[in-house]
Amino acid sequence: MTREETVYQYLNEHGIPFTSYNHPEGKTIEEAKRWWKDDGSVHCKNLFFRNHKGNQHYLVCFHCDHDLDIHDLEQRLKASLLAQGKNSPGKLSFASAERMLKYLGLEPGSVSPFGLINDIDHHVHLFLDENLQQAETLSFHPNDCRGTVVIRREDFEQYLKGLGNEYEYLRLY
Repeated sequence: MTREETVYQYLNEHGIPFTSYNHPEGKTIEEAKRWWKDDGSVHCKNLFFRNHKGNQHYLVCFHCDHDLDIHDLEQRLKASLLAQGKNSPGKLSFASAERMLKYLGLEPGSVSPFGLINDIDHHVHLFLDENLQQAETLSFHPNDCRGTVVIRREDFEQYLKGLGNEYEYLRLY
């Protein structure tokens, strides 16, 4: 089964409605924008980070038209995690392709929260920009950069609750 089929099967088995479409490869936001439909959804950028020790991993999702300052992101994640009594992430860096494959079962260019389906140990902590809470629909790659899944935000949150990974909305910019 392909990575894309795994996502569709998971969503269908859990009664989570979505729509999807295929398009040419779009490994970067700039490439993907050429193929995205004007469907009213907020297209999301997804970045996968590790802490300086390499023992904590974070998936960060936000509106595709925004950029993040990694130092600022470190401070925001630190404040949120410490407030919850968790370890500070310390210095963040992008996780390697090997780590991405190990924890999310994905390759660079196809990262999305649907990779959490493969994180059976619930190791990865997901941070979503709080502005995404205002979106009616969101869109992500279905673990393959040649497709797009459009999902209502409420249905996406249902998906997240069923996974078991920790996630939270946080002001990222």
